[in-house]
Amino acid sequence: MATSTIRKYSASVIFFHGSGDTGPNLQEWVRFLLGRDLDFAHIKIIYPTAPLQKYTPLNGQLSTVWFDRRSVNIAAQESRKSMAESYNIVQKLIQNEVDNGIPLNRIIVGGFSMGGALALHTGYHLNTDLAGVFAHSSFLNRQSVVYESLANRVNDKLPDLFMFHGERDTLVPLDWGQETWESLNKLGVSGTFTPLKNTLHELKNKSVLSLEEWILKKLPPTQNDQQNKL
Repeated sequence: MATSTIRKYSASVIFFHGSGDTGPNLQEWVRFLLGRDLDFAHIKIIYPTAPLQKYTPLNGQLSTVWFDRRSVNIAAQESRKSMAESYNIVQKLIQNEVDNGIPLNRIIVGGFSMGGALALHTGYHLNTDLAGVFAHSSFLNRQSVVYESLANRVNDKLPDLFMFHGERDTLVPLDWGQETWESLNKLGVSGTFTPLKNTLHELKNKSVLSLEEWILKKLPPTQNDQQNKL
């Protein structure tokens, strides 16, 4: 009888999808762009799916969204009650990785659009001990609790940030992403913000390849990973 080998991971990446999408769809999108999976021998890639809940921008219709918001606008107020509910989901996902032996500084969170906003909340409001944060085509509301957290923080160490944004994005304008990046940067967040030419509200092959490279740089194989290969 053949025995299957269970892969042992030393790091994790949690990749949050955009509003109305699902984890499997996001994984399929990445696979389509790369012509293969986003796959590392020592890093587990997790594509969770948001709960089905009423979403105000869709006139209260049910949608798979991480949190509710009054409107898709940088000037809108955050729904802190809804954000708090999304934090519970995120904390369980992270705790699950920690329970499986992955330290916080070997976990990256990131996402596309709304998923990227959730990642920014995760890395700069909930848990600044993570290895990194990425956000693609995302923004934070101007009065975001994330900015409050960063302004009042006692911990000097913050995760690096990797942001991409389409120059022709009409759903989440480039200006919103740029403003978010500049606001975070002023509050001590370091990293990169890359505008993408001829890009709408979408992932691109080029940005996913850059993301893959960045993930590997932030989460290199450990000595144990190397030994396991021998």
